[in-house]
Amino acid sequence: MSGAGPTSESTRSRPRQAERSARTRNALLEAAARGLSRRGYGNLILEDVAREAGYTRGALYHQFRDKEDLVLAVLRWADEAWRHEVGPLVEREADPAAALLALARGHAVFCRRDVARLEIALRLEFAGRDHPVGREVERISETLVRRCMQLISGGRKAGSIPPGPPARAVALAFVGAVEGAVITLAGRAPHDEALAARAGAGVLGVDLSTPRSTPAR
Repeated sequence: MSGAGPTSESTRSRPRQAERSARTRNALLEAAARGLSRRGYGNLILEDVAREAGYTRGALYHQFRDKEDLVLAVLRWADEAWRHEVGPLVEREADPAAALLALARGHAVFCRRDVARLEIALRLEFAGRDHPVGREVERISETLVRRCMQLISGGRKAGSIPPGPPARAVALAFVGAVEGAVITLAGRAPHDEALAARAGAGVLGVDLSTPRSTPAR
């Protein structure tokens, strides 16, 4: 029984260590996301990320191998957050046109935080370059475009979205219009939400008064 005490204490300490590690990781991811949104990949300095998060450079390197590893983790973390926050707004709409407008509104609300614009910044920075970060940005972007394509095709079958150019072309234009509105109207809530939906509706060729979408909150 003499070993029971230390073993129990060691067992109890593991969850606390895991919690501390998770807090450190999340703080570093948020700080890196803000830095990427403001300054891009090329100007991101890891020492600044660690300092803003309240940790040392050593703590950062304990979590991530290098800048590339950190940025890839940030992209996946932000994508997961987007799916968690915006995804349910889309899924709860039965009509595909309403779902797309809910996506536009939800995306505008999500992008009110500094951490949400990093994908747009990185897409521009890595356009035309073969780089792991650029490939991950394209993967995330393509997943969104494909989801929009499915909704556009479904809306056309249901009659809530009029026929027109190929679904992929419309999906690309829809994503571009919504992101353009969000970037231009950064910091102008609640108009960003309403006008992102208008921009998306214009590309889809739908009347905002027809597909009823509940504003994101």
